[in-house]
Amino acid sequence: MKKIGIALILLMSVFAHAQVSINVNIGTPPSWGPQGNDDARYYYLPDIDTYYDVAKSQYIYDNNGRWIRENKLPSRYRQYDLYGGYKVVLNDYKGDAPYTYHNKHRANYPKGYHGKPQKNRGNKPEKNNKSDHKQKSNKEYSKNEKEHSKGNSNKDQKHSHDDHH
Repeated sequence: MKKIGIALILLMSVFAHAQVSINVNIGTPPSWGPQGNDDARYYYLPDIDTYYDVAKSQYIYDNNGRWIRENKLPSRYRQYDLYGGYKVVLNDYKGDAPYTYHNKHRANYPKGYHGKPQKNRGNKPEKNNKSDHKQKSNKEYSKNEKEHSKGNSNKDQKHSHDDHH
C-alpha cells in the first residue's frame, strides 16, 4: 500500500512538472517579434494590415469584412518578410479583438510606417536555395499591395465606433 502511495505521488509530481513546462511555452513571442516587448499580447503589422496574437500564436486579418484567425499568414502575404517589416506593439489593449480599434491603428500606422528602430528577438533563418525563393522587399511589397487597401472596406464600416480605450 505504501509503494502505491509513493508511486502515485511521483506520478502526480511528474505530471505537475510537465504541466508547468507546457504553460511556460505558450505565448512565447516569435523570433521575428520586436526585442524587449515580451509582455505584449498583440502586434499590428502595418505593411500587411494584419494583427498577430502572441498568446495564441495566430495572425488576425480581414477576409471580406470578417476577421479571421489562423496559425499562418494568408496566401497573399506569405512572401512578406516578417523580420524586415515594422511591428507596432499594442500595449494599450487587453481584450480578444484588437481590430476593434482597427480604424485608429490603420490611421496612426499606415503602410510603410516605421517608428523607433527595432531589433528582432532572433535572427532571420537562412534559406538553403535563395535564388528560387527571393522574398519581396517590404517597400516593393507595399507598392504591389496598394490596390488591396484602397478605399474603405466593410471592416472599417462595421468597426467605426469610438476608439477610446
